[in-house]
Amino acid sequence: MARPNNTPAWSRPCAFTLVEVLLALAICAIVLVAINAVFATAVRLRDRTSANVDQSLPVNFAFEKIRGDLKSVVGPFGFLAGDFKCDAQTMGASMGLSASSGGGLDFFASSGVIGDEAPWGDIQEVYYQLMPATDRRKSLGLDFVRCVNRNLLATTTVTPDTQLLMSDVERVDFECFDGIQWRTTWDTSSGDTNLPTAVRIRIEPAVDRTIAASKPEPYELIVPLITQTRTTNSLQGASSAQGASGGQ
Repeated sequence: MARPNNTPAWSRPCAFTLVEVLLALAICAIVLVAINAVFATAVRLRDRTSANVDQSLPVNFAFEKIRGDLKSVVGPFGFLAGDFKCDAQTMGASMGLSASSGGGLDFFASSGVIGDEAPWGDIQEVYYQLMPATDRRKSLGLDFVRCVNRNLLATTTVTPDTQLLMSDVERVDFECFDGIQWRTTWDTSSGDTNLPTAVRIRIEPAVDRTIAASKPEPYELIVPLITQTRTTNSLQGASSAQGASGGQ
């Protein structure tokens, strides 16, 4: 004869039903999908931000160099001063360089660093131009470089110090403002007697058209130049004043 079951209900072994297990698994799956979506979005945002930062660093570096040189530009007057040339045929002649097809900027500036190990002054010739990429297999475009000539009294062609500013550049445009309009050319050795009022630089990065959906906007920088306009009459007047003061 079977013995009655006198075990209390609260002490009996309990288990989940099949419906409860399936419901818990469904909830876990939904939570995991949501976490995965949030994580994937965060990873894509991190990669996009990192790519934008890495791309802007060379641009900021190049613009800081250009701004520093143009802020200390030397006019076409004086013993060590030279001509200011924008997209001219004779740019970089003292350095043995030829004018690039994508334009360039050649001028003299007092941005040189004076040191005990080099016998050069602070005035130097600076030439910005595009050159073929060093590693064409990895580069999508050209290299934007800064060429510097410190030996301004050399009687022969000197080898400039070349500094890479940016890689993967498609085009660089230089424009000079004469007070009325922007001009693509400027040459104080043939026609232009003074420095421009401002210089505008526009850099177009090169992108892989098979990957990028659209072409990025070019980077632009405008640097005003503090110049002193001199004419033939003013130079003659200054010479007469100096002669008169010397005769007294």
